[in-house]
Amino acid sequence: MAAAAHGHNPAAWTGVTITFIGFGIAGVAMILPSVLLVWAGLAVVLLGGVVGKAMSMAGMGQQPSTNVYTPEEQAALATA
Repeated sequence: MAAAAHGHNPAAWTGVTITFIGFGIAGVAMILPSVLLVWAGLAVVLLGGVVGKAMSMAGMGQQPSTNVYTPEEQAALATA
């Protein structure tokens, strides 16, 4: 995969956004002593990871770069 993309794709952004919201919920719940809300926030964090992975598997993640040589192409170039 290309290193220049840095995960700028819908799957990564969606997963990080949902996870950030979960951390926010859990953080607020720690200020308002609510154990149930802390666990709900942590569940949202896990949901963010699941959604991001599912979207990536559905084709909305980072695609392999066409600008990278395969090992066979590198070997052919080395002997040429």
